[in-house]
Amino acid sequence: MIEVVNLTKRYGAKTAVDDVSFTVQSGKVTGFLGPNGAGKSTSMRVIVGLDAPTSGQALIHGHPYAALTSPLTTVGALLDAKGVHKGRSARNHLRALAATHGIPRSRVEEVIGLTGLDSVAGKRVGGFSLGMGQRLGIAAALLGDPEILILDEPVNGLDPEGVLWVRNLARTFAAEGRTVFLSSHLMSEVAQTADHVIVIGQGRIIADQPLDAVLAGVTQRSVRVRSPQLPQLVAALVAHGWQTSPLPDGAASVTGATTEEVGEVAARGGFTLYELTPQGSTLEEAYMELTHDSVEYRTDSARAHSAGRSAPDTGQHGVAQAAGESTPVPGAVPVRSDAASPGGGPASTGPWTAPTQEGDAR
Repeated sequence: MIEVVNLTKRYGAKTAVDDVSFTVQSGKVTGFLGPNGAGKSTSMRVIVGLDAPTSGQALIHGHPYAALTSPLTTVGALLDAKGVHKGRSARNHLRALAATHGIPRSRVEEVIGLTGLDSVAGKRVGGFSLGMGQRLGIAAALLGDPEILILDEPVNGLDPEGVLWVRNLARTFAAEGRTVFLSSHLMSEVAQTADHVIVIGQGRIIADQPLDAVLAGVTQRSVRVRSPQLPQLVAALVAHGWQTSPLPDGAASVTGATTEEVGEVAARGGFTLYELTPQGSTLEEAYMELTHDSVEYRTDSARAHSAGRSAPDTGQHGVAQAAGESTPVPGAVPVRSDAASPGGGPASTGPWTAPTQEGDAR
């Protein structure tokens, strides 16, 4: 278990973390989310003793990291995959770490296999791609078979199979009663991996709840509806005060209404329904709502997303909005800038075995 108590960290006049308290429980995967500069990495660095707190404390099983008698077997951490000797081979890097704790070389070979490094273990780390460097960092974190895993952006640079492997690794680790604390900017991945979510913004905790509670807390009711008389149905729904927006496949989204309410309006108007489906918020939507006041660098599209609106719409269904009304309209699909590395690899042989790909060995 990890306990952070009234933690504050300042760098000169800059307060990176401001009186933060939270607990990362054993047996769960805890996602640590927040905008760039929110204090995620700083908090993780303080937890593993790389930075000293200005005030407060971070404890691992009730003790500061520096007081642990066997750090590698207690905590495995990946904070900076580039923090390695570029002239060493992957195998020698892991052997050097193992020697500090009396970990046998057989364990080094084991984690090399688990992380898919077999074909490049003898090569110098300086020639590794981002994805292969991430695998090496995860191998180092697993070296001591630790009770706690702390991973900062572990899927950065990995291809889809590598991302799936990290997800399975985290879930398996937690199922064994161990502690997993990971940060990521990939909301969809955290949604599939985490049991609990901690959101930080401008150095302060915004949310600290189970994933389901975070989603439920910001969910805005909406209903997906399809009908051959959709323009007329939409007009009737708008007349009841509900907002509607067209969807790319020709359906419509109705915000603020339940499926029962939409169904009753359709029945009274004699409209045929092909589909009536309740819709919930995604973690990305919940995250955007929670952090909209905490983003230091915001793009125009993010401002529109946070405001719950996009460019004016003339209405796919031919329904004009009354003056002053604001109806959400689907905008452009967000584009990820952290595209996966090219190439594919053999299927994983289990949750602890990462796929190897030639593209990562460049």
